[in-house]
Amino acid sequence: MKKIVLFASGSGSNVENIVQFFQGKSNVTIAAVLTNKRDAKVLDRCNNLKINGLYFNRTAFYETDCVLGILESLRPDLIVLAGFLWRIPLDMVQRYPDKIINIHPALLPDYGGKGMYGMRVHEAVKENGETETGITIHYVNENYDEGAIIYQAKTEVVSTDTAEDIAHKVHQLEYEHFPKIIEKLLSARAVH
Repeated sequence: MKKIVLFASGSGSNVENIVQFFQGKSNVTIAAVLTNKRDAKVLDRCNNLKINGLYFNRTAFYETDCVLGILESLRPDLIVLAGFLWRIPLDMVQRYPDKIINIHPALLPDYGGKGMYGMRVHEAVKENGETETGITIHYVNENYDEGAIIYQAKTEVVSTDTAEDIAHKVHQLEYEHFPKIIEKLLSARAVH
């Protein structure tokens, strides 16, 4: 049985999509969803999906081993950042090398880095007149959006697209590809 721990900061639409993808698959379980926002909508989704949802604050994440202790007790095969906005501490990256992945709503290395998330990315893509954008799934290191790229998918951007249109196209790519890449990564680990 492979275990996934998800981290999210917002509504949790990617979390719900991943949970639903793995429902009925007996070889993968979602051990928990961790969030850094007490009022994050992802916690409501966890309740509805009957998944463990845990809130932690900045102190627990950056100044103590509290979150690391939770992870060690859950023993995840993969830690998935699904709309999680804080930088992962170095000790966590070192404890779980090549076991933490993130999805970014652009084609890295473009439109990455601190402060580049959500609509900020799509507005920048629109403002710069890009003709394509997409998603990047990558390993996490100690810097924002700089880990090794695992997978990218692209979508066309036309001049009449609004930032909201771009966001919709990117979300469709996330929902289609993220769970499949997670499954592939877990399967690859099974043969090692």
